[in-house]
Amino acid sequence: MIKLNTSFSKKIPVQGQEFSSQSFHASIELELSDSLTPEQIGEKIHRTGEFLRNAVDKELDGGATGDAGKSATAFPGPQQQNGERKASNKQIKYLTDLAAERKLTLQDLNADIHRRFGVENVYDLSAKQASALLDEMNGGGQRRRAA
Repeated sequence: MIKLNTSFSKKIPVQGQEFSSQSFHASIELELSDSLTPEQIGEKIHRTGEFLRNAVDKELDGGATGDAGKSATAFPGPQQQNGERKASNKQIKYLTDLAAERKLTLQDLNADIHRRFGVENVYDLSAKQASALLDEMNGGGQRRRAA
């Protein structure tokens, strides 16, 4: 097993305030299969870095307007997928945590996601797809209804 730790941070000046800046940071740790080729590992590193850069940029874009209540659908580009909002970071984290509890590797989870939804991996799920998968992994949404 190969552990991939990737992080990205960005700092921007706060407009109208000298010597003040706003900083955002994101990091992620993934487990990769030993059987991956160097090219596949490089692609995973590239996609993970791109994911983190997009996440940080999204947070900075939302914070720069001062509109903390802005919905995720207001962010263009990588946050949109076929006109649908992509899965949130919280959804992705919850999915990977549930998979780990069930002793599923990220590779197994991604293979299942690819088979069922036709997307490459957990990061490519739409919010609706992630929600359906979370409901299923939680026993058909029974937890949610009980709350």
